[in-house]
Amino acid sequence: MSVEREMTFWEHIDEFRGILFRAVFVIVVGMIVAFLAKDFVFDRIILAPLDDQFVLYRVLNRLLLGLGYAAAPSFSMELINIDLAAQFFIHLKISFWVGFILVLPYVLYLLWGFVAPALYVSEKKAVRGAFFFGGGMFLIGLVVAYGLIFPLTLRFLGTYQVSASVANQISLQSYIAMFIRLCLVMGLVFEMPALAAVLSRVGLLTRSWMKKYRKHAIVVLMILAAIITPTGDAFTLFLVGIPLYMLYELSIFFCKP
Repeated sequence: MSVEREMTFWEHIDEFRGILFRAVFVIVVGMIVAFLAKDFVFDRIILAPLDDQFVLYRVLNRLLLGLGYAAAPSFSMELINIDLAAQFFIHLKISFWVGFILVLPYVLYLLWGFVAPALYVSEKKAVRGAFFFGGGMFLIGLVVAYGLIFPLTLRFLGTYQVSASVANQISLQSYIAMFIRLCLVMGLVFEMPALAAVLSRVGLLTRSWMKKYRKHAIVVLMILAAIITPTGDAFTLFLVGIPLYMLYELSIFFCKP
């Protein structure tokens, strides 16, 4: 009968190095794929919110017309570039992030394969759920940011003027920086339920405590929504605040009583 031998510290380091190498390799492959698909990545995804035919704008116009209001004014924006090397390096940056998102499930699988042997059977189920649930929520946060938060922010800030004599000329660098920042922020915000579940399992958070401070949390979430989308209209704030509140309620559900 064979007995499983416990690995030494340096053997663990060597195994982690192999996992890290495979993770970097697949990220580079994903980055190359995204780099070669430049036209699709930029024209069909990254820069799509610049056009009035973006899916969110069309949905909102149909909603306004269905409620008896006039459709929103047509929207179109052109970006400028004033840095000679900016477009190439932005291409590299976006290729990295797109490649990373494409291979994120496999990277999580590799990390889970490294962590799982160190856990007891009773711990594996809870940690595995939090591990992959957190990754899934991060991806959902990216989708919400891209499909809702960023287009609304772009449409408001991109057309806002302190005076008609001051024309907006939005640079490519500014657009990409806002795009990446909002996507990452929303991805992290959507980790709230997974974080609540982990804190609850270690005894730092309870369902009753979150219910008790629900009213306080609503105020904090609305402030957070205002920070994420610095727009001046209540409609946009409402659209952002609702998903955040739903995340809080989902966090309550995943907490222990």
